[in-house]
Amino acid sequence: MLDRRVLTHFDFLLLFFLLPLMALSAFLIHEANAALSFKQGLYFAIAFGVFWVAFFIPFRRLDRSFHFFYWICVFLLALVNMVGTSKLGAQRWLAIPGTSISFQPSEPVKIAILLLLAHLIRVNPVPNGGYGWKAFGKFSIYIVIPCLLILAQPDLGTALVILIMGYGVLFLVGVHPKIWITLGLAFAIASPLIYSSLHDYQKKRIHDFIAEKPNYHVRQSIIAIGSGGFWGKSKEESTQAKLKFLPIATSDFIFAYFVERFGFFGAFILLSFYMGFVMHFLAYFRSDPSDHFLQAITAGIAILIFIYTSVNVAMTLGLAPVVGLPLPLLSYGGSSFITFIALFGIFENLLAFKFGFGYNRPARKKGFLAQLVRALGS
Repeated sequence: MLDRRVLTHFDFLLLFFLLPLMALSAFLIHEANAALSFKQGLYFAIAFGVFWVAFFIPFRRLDRSFHFFYWICVFLLALVNMVGTSKLGAQRWLAIPGTSISFQPSEPVKIAILLLLAHLIRVNPVPNGGYGWKAFGKFSIYIVIPCLLILAQPDLGTALVILIMGYGVLFLVGVHPKIWITLGLAFAIASPLIYSSLHDYQKKRIHDFIAEKPNYHVRQSIIAIGSGGFWGKSKEESTQAKLKFLPIATSDFIFAYFVERFGFFGAFILLSFYMGFVMHFLAYFRSDPSDHFLQAITAGIAILIFIYTSVNVAMTLGLAPVVGLPLPLLSYGGSSFITFIALFGIFENLLAFKFGFGYNRPARKKGFLAQLVRALGS
């Protein structure tokens, strides 16, 4: 039976942010495309199970398993480049044999990197003045390897997200300033070479972004946002989505559809809600400087929510290239949604079992499973 003290450390405020976004997502997706609402409900059900599985895994006792999980994810990324399935010209998915289900290994690798960074930071606490080149180089290897494999798919957007997430965690935890200055100068010098190595479609996205006239998708998105006015429109009057002028209204451009329905006022409330979500995790990041594991996880979650939200909104407004990043917990789809829910489960576990509540109960039977769990946690 679960120790009651676990509930006292459970962050119930997380539900205040999570449940309204899920409800809004279900409403918008059903309204824009009722055929997709059933699949989204299935993703919600799967995510519910994933949350509780993640919640009961003793992450603070599985230090040796994080390397194993990380390299499994790296192996799956390498497998994508050999036998992965292609969709829309990109080879990013692995099909599960015997089923019609496929998944993106680039999603669980985000969790693997965060868990491994959290473990490495805990066993190698930040020294005075921040990490030096040796520790920074070690951390960088674990961040860069998956990014190179994802770039080969090609998936520049996800690779950049992982880079920003990984190095963002290190920045918040503490790295010597001279390292960031050196890297900034090196990136500025190497920019022409980086650009020349991009794929043609990636260069086209950059050209479309800097062009005076945005591409068709972005133009329709801007029209939808502008037509919403201050208070928005009814479903019948939302012609951009209703008449299918707005592309991918349930996924990449769901923010444009939301603003068409609820106007500038609704957009202000939604973005304020996301900002509060980010600040909620950053508050936990600063709550206990000695809990390095919790710091790394909360920093990573906050950065991911911020990146996904800011890039998605910016690309619908024509302020960033269209890179296919969903609006977190709102856009249609299962991969990104389940990844965030799994991270929330890990976060709740680190809070609820911070003082070992529920871990120390002796098992009545020491069978194979109990011995395996004990071995992994030792």
